[in-house]
Amino acid sequence: MATMESLIVTVNRIQRACTVLGDHGGDTNLPTLWEALPSVVVVGGQSSGKSSVLESIVGRDFLPRGSGIVTRRPLVLQLHKTERGLQEYGEFLHLPKKKFTDFSMVRKAIQDETDRMTGKSKQISPVPIHLSIYSPNVVNLTLIDLPGLTKVAVEGQPESIVQDIESMVRSYVEKPNCIILAITPANQDIATSDAIKLSREVDPTGERTFGVLTKLDLMDKGTNAIDVLEGRAYPLQHPWVGIVNRSQADIKKNVDMIASRWKEREFFASSPDYGHLASKMGSEYLAKVLSKHLESLIRARLPGITSLINKSIEELEAELSHLGRSVAVDAGAQLYTILELCRAFDRIFKEHLDGGRPGGDRIYGVFDHQLPAALRKLPFDRHLSLQNIRKVVSEADGYQPHLIAPEQGYRRLIDGALNYFRGPAEASVDAVHFLLKELVRRSIAETQELKRFPTLQAEIAAAASEALERFREDSKKTTLRMVDMESSYLTVDFFRKLPQEVEKGGNPTSSSVDRYAESHFRRIGSNVYSYVGMVSDTLRNTIPKAVVYCQVREAKHSLLDHFYIQLGKKEGKQLAQLLDEDPALMERRQQCVKRLELYKSARDEIDSVLWAR
Repeated sequence: MATMESLIVTVNRIQRACTVLGDHGGDTNLPTLWEALPSVVVVGGQSSGKSSVLESIVGRDFLPRGSGIVTRRPLVLQLHKTERGLQEYGEFLHLPKKKFTDFSMVRKAIQDETDRMTGKSKQISPVPIHLSIYSPNVVNLTLIDLPGLTKVAVEGQPESIVQDIESMVRSYVEKPNCIILAITPANQDIATSDAIKLSREVDPTGERTFGVLTKLDLMDKGTNAIDVLEGRAYPLQHPWVGIVNRSQADIKKNVDMIASRWKEREFFASSPDYGHLASKMGSEYLAKVLSKHLESLIRARLPGITSLINKSIEELEAELSHLGRSVAVDAGAQLYTILELCRAFDRIFKEHLDGGRPGGDRIYGVFDHQLPAALRKLPFDRHLSLQNIRKVVSEADGYQPHLIAPEQGYRRLIDGALNYFRGPAEASVDAVHFLLKELVRRSIAETQELKRFPTLQAEIAAAASEALERFREDSKKTTLRMVDMESSYLTVDFFRKLPQEVEKGGNPTSSSVDRYAESHFRRIGSNVYSYVGMVSDTLRNTIPKAVVYCQVREAKHSLLDHFYIQLGKKEGKQLAQLLDEDPALMERRQQCVKRLELYKSARDEIDSVLWAR
């Protein structure tokens, strides 16, 4: 069977490791391992004797003393039992690797660390101080000392201090795994005890509360606390324990705690009131009772603790898988990693274009909606108005009027009209360029593997942007060349119909007479408009082909080709710079690795203790 000490030592070690790692749960929805482990919280009013109880349990004088509020930050005190003959010492989490063998320096360190956080005022702070004490005179136990409950604020304290302290204390004692050590002075009416009042609210059944009655030796003559200690005045599920604190005279004389424990035992053994309870009174008995209860509680909680550990391990392993492995130091491995990351980005980018992910459909929208709408809005009506047709045809004729059909006028009107197509052609190129840039940005953001490497992200984005700019220039030249082709060579068949239409019209003489009549210019405008419409239909189909060929197709097949060439020229140091991870992610991975080691170690320790049964 697993021994009591082995279980508590294991929990103590796990709690300390949690503290070192700052195990506050991270992004998990599970409770922290610290919260799942039972702990003992010391609660009491100011000057109730909390500090004396703790010092009696430890067997050392190490806590700050004074009037008013002395404990102004939570103190997480972990006691580690060592072999007899070994020197006692204390260690603080905020002063790693520094051992305090002089316990007056432990007191000073607590005071200094408190002042560092709260100043030399009477303010409080919820940030705990963590102290471990190693001694052969203690039991394995973790105790948490909290600021004493108070009813009024004194000078130098905010009015909210009463509520602030109570809220802090509640945040600890409300947890179901918390054992409440309710300290009450015997020379005070139990009905007015702050500790008992609060413990009754958070633990109405008394399952988690241990009542401790201090200052029994300071009660008025002729009075005693038998009714409380025997559970009649205020019954709890666990027996009350009486404590005799060191007197002020003993404190001033620096009487050590071992001698004080002996005097305490003598007090109960020789007391006519408490002699029959002597074996169940005193700080030594209290420590043993707490340790035994803690062990039984740990046993009861082990299945839940083990389940929590296993779930946490699964979550951490999944997160580490998501964060990725550490970067290799070899240049060849680094180059391989970069290429793999680029391929991952390229794969997602292609999925956007091909429809596996949203975004590529917007490119089709440019061709199906934006381009046709732009073509419809071209100002052909103004260009082919009667006034402009008359002006262009007349200027084209010069001093020699045209004989049959104003060919030069036609050409000038068509050239002017076709020039308008350059705008929609360029706009289509720019619109697709903008969408491709947006898809690059989204693909980089969606490439989970790249999130670790902001420098590489920036380099890929810059290389992709540079490539898309080249594709745009090529696409723009191609589409504008297609528009210019339409101007450079007009479709002959269309114009061959014109003389026939004149002949069909009847009298050619009449036609020549009316060559400057309004109907003549209307016919010219109608013919030109029909030809431009034919060209518009052609360009509506060919511009998308050019844009897709020069931009979309190239982006799919060679977006990072130039970047790959540059990569091959880089030295190992330059490759390492590309794989310079986001510090936040590096820190997160390190935390996950350490926490995973903690949880696995905790599982192994618990298993080893259980197997020892």
